[in-house]
Amino acid sequence: MHRLSRKHITEPVQWAGGETIYELVGRKSAGTDIHSLVRIEIPVGMHSRPHYHPIAEESYYILEGRARVEIDGEICLLEPEDTVLIRPGQHHQIWALGDERLVFLLCCAPAWQLTDMVFLDE
Repeated sequence: MHRLSRKHITEPVQWAGGETIYELVGRKSAGTDIHSLVRIEIPVGMHSRPHYHPIAEESYYILEGRARVEIDGEICLLEPEDTVLIRPGQHHQIWALGDERLVFLLCCAPAWQLTDMVFLDE
């Protein structure tokens, strides 16, 4: 059985945009390549890097804070309990809005891996 809590992850991944990434289920934490579940925290005023995934499909589920997400040029606002689907190849980016950090769950299938990320700001 695989059981992992964010508080047990002592070395989360830190991204340049300010994101802190906690892999709860995935290739590294659980040895699965079928899907991954990640908790992401983005500080107030920060954002992810614009990117897309050639293979993976993602879903975001907002836990705390408010977000602005852009997917292939379409913008929507998200708040707790909102979900958004991002299909393979769709260009996307997410921003923390307001005065509290953004916290969301990201489910990715197949499991997330860096080789399936194409950054649009390089």
